Amino acid sequence: MLVAMKAFEISGELMMSLRRWQPFAIQVAAQDEKSALEKTMALMGSRHRVKRKSIKIQNVKSLKLEEVTDNVVKHLLGEKK
Repeated sequence: MLVAMKAFEISGELMMSLRRWQPFAIQVAAQDEKSALEKTMALMGSRHRVKRKSIKIQNVKSLKLEEVTDNVVKHLLGEKK
C-alpha cells in the first residue's frame, strides 16, 4: 500500500555548545507529523553530531506544495515541472 507523502516545516533550536542554542528550520517530506519529527531528529543528529536531547522542536507546520522551497522535498512529493 502506497501512502502519500506530505511536506512539513519543522523549526526549533539545537545545542551547538554548552550555552549556545542555534535556531533552525528544515523542510521534510513524510507520511505524518510523527514521521516528520523522527526524520528531523535523524537529519539534525547526522548533520551536526548532536544528541536528540540537545534538539528542541518548537513548531511543526504542514506545507502546501506551493509553499515548499526545498528541491529535494519537491522531488519526493512528485512535483512536475
